[in-house]
Amino acid sequence: MVPTLCGRIQTRLFLLALVGGVLTALLVPVLPVDAPRPAIYQSAFVVLAAVAVLGVGWELLYHLLMQWRWEKDWPTMFGLLTLVPEGLLVGFLAVSGVLPWLPAPVPLDAFVLHFVVVWIGVWLVANGPMRVPFIRWRFRGGRLM
Repeated sequence: MVPTLCGRIQTRLFLLALVGGVLTALLVPVLPVDAPRPAIYQSAFVVLAAVAVLGVGWELLYHLLMQWRWEKDWPTMFGLLTLVPEGLLVGFLAVSGVLPWLPAPVPLDAFVLHFVVVWIGVWLVANGPMRVPFIRWRFRGGRLM
């Protein structure tokens, strides 16, 4: 079954909260940022929240683009490669310091490391281990609830 728009949004938010939150918490201590630890955690979680919020908009755009595809779905590799446009947008907002609740602009190298690790982690879990505890996930169009 092809994941529905609602299923993709639910899965995205769930995985960003669970997998993204854990990876962010583990990654913050090794990020190349010279700032107090609470400010680094705040910045990292603000960026993660921005990826989640803006991701809903991206899902709407991807859904529109998928309507022109014969099978109305992306190949799995497209799901991985969507990190490029999403990363560019959130990266621009984070590095320029435009995101709300961001204590300071995020250094580019720290953003890239954080974003790529979280994105690949979420993508790997969505395409593998997630199918074990959520056996019926695929048959419900990707919806979790």
